[in-house]
Amino acid sequence: MSVLQTSTRPGYTSKYSIAFQGEIGAYSQSAIYAFFGRDNVNEVLPLPTLRQVFQNLVREGSRADYAVVPIENSLAGTIGETLDLLLLSNNVRIVGEVRIPISHALIAHENCSSISKIRRVISHPQAIAQCKEYLDAHDWEQIPVYDTAGAAKMIRDENLEDTAAIASELAAEIYGLQILARHIEDDHSNQTRFIVITSNASSPVLVNSEANDYRTSIIFSTEHKPGSLVDSLSTLSSRKINLTKIESRPMKSRPWEYYFYVDFEGHEKDENCRNALDELKERTIELKILGSYKRA
Repeated sequence: MSVLQTSTRPGYTSKYSIAFQGEIGAYSQSAIYAFFGRDNVNEVLPLPTLRQVFQNLVREGSRADYAVVPIENSLAGTIGETLDLLLLSNNVRIVGEVRIPISHALIAHENCSSISKIRRVISHPQAIAQCKEYLDAHDWEQIPVYDTAGAAKMIRDENLEDTAAIASELAAEIYGLQILARHIEDDHSNQTRFIVITSNASSPVLVNSEANDYRTSIIFSTEHKPGSLVDSLSTLSSRKINLTKIESRPMKSRPWEYYFYVDFEGHEKDENCRNALDELKERTIELKILGSYKRA
């Protein structure tokens, strides 16, 4: 799927304002275009932190109709802060997901005449680590900065002609930089899964007869005793509901106790899933349904 595509998901046909974490040109912005289609994005609202994204979404008078946030990377794993914020944020629901390839490009100032002129490379530490083989083949100083798109912005704003950034092709387009090399990541299978969240109860939640075309996300906690987690998850397995993700997160103020984030195939309004959730509610201390949405 191209990150610059202009198609859109069924049910999302208006012009939307969408918040995300990072600088303009971040991979989250590419995820926004991949999900909604570029023509359906009225404005993007970059914010410094994930917490501010969630807070902005529910704030009275907010311009954001939706937010798009990362939830897991195929190499680095789950973004724990996103799970924590989903638990703590009231009136936020997941209404969609999108997965995009994380393809890193080496980008430079438009006045950089050739790759031989590069003396240093800047990017987020994770992006630098994901391009280690390529970078180590060159005699460049590697300097970590706070954000991939922020690195591209620094090259433009500070007129750095001997410095390259590792960032997305979208960042190169936005900041008027040239692409010196594409696909420089060590592992070309690298992908990030993003979720689409909203506080707007009238936002589209699409339901059809194929329940397994959907994914449902929940968070729950159990009694702190042997077998409680297995007992809870049996409500899904006994109904042949496929579990696609489970992640534990520590409870605040209760050391060595955890809540569990779970994804499973199916829609909460499907009878089989609804019965499972009803039974799960009886077997847990707390259960929060985060949303059912079309699988990527």
